[in-house]
Amino acid sequence: MPEEAKWYVVHTYSGYENKVASNLEKTVDNRNLQEYIQEVKVPTELVTEIREDGSAKDVERKIYPGYVFIKMVYTDETWYVVRNIRGCTGFVGPSSKPIPLSSDEVVRMGVETKSIEVSYNVGDSVRIIDGPLEDFVGVVEEIDTEKNLVRVTVSMFGRETPVELELNQAEPLE
Repeated sequence: MPEEAKWYVVHTYSGYENKVASNLEKTVDNRNLQEYIQEVKVPTELVTEIREDGSAKDVERKIYPGYVFIKMVYTDETWYVVRNIRGCTGFVGPSSKPIPLSSDEVVRMGVETKSIEVSYNVGDSVRIIDGPLEDFVGVVEEIDTEKNLVRVTVSMFGRETPVELELNQAEPLE
C-alpha cells in the first residue's frame, strides 16, 4: 500500500495548465496509477469583469497561472510520469526536486478547503472566545463558510457594532 499522498506543484508553459492537467489525468487512467496520483487541480476563481460598454461578465480566471497542483505519492515512477507530460517544465523545488506543500500552504493557497461545521445559526446568541473582544456576547447576523467568517453584532458602549470573526472564534451560548 502506498504512503500518504501529498500536494506538489508543477510548473507549466503559460496557457498550458488545463492541457497538462487533462493529459496527466488520461495518463493516470491508462497506467492505472489512481492510488499514486490521486488528484490534479488548476485553482481558479470567478471574477466579474466590467466592460467598456458598462456590461458585466463573469470570467473564470486561474489563481496561479503557469502552475498545476498534483496530489500524489512521490516515487520514481510518478516523478517520471508527471515530468514527461507535454507542456510540463518541471516540479517546483530546488534543482527540480519536488518539495510537498505543507498543510497550511494547501489551505492558504485554496487547493483544498477544510469544511468547518458551526454549531450556531443566524439569529443565535454567541460568545466570542478569541481575539480582542473575548467574552463579549453578540447575535449572529451572517455566516460565510467559504470565507470562514461570521458577522456578529455586539453591543459596545450602548451601540450595536458589527464585528467579523473567524468561525472558530465564536461559540453558542448555553
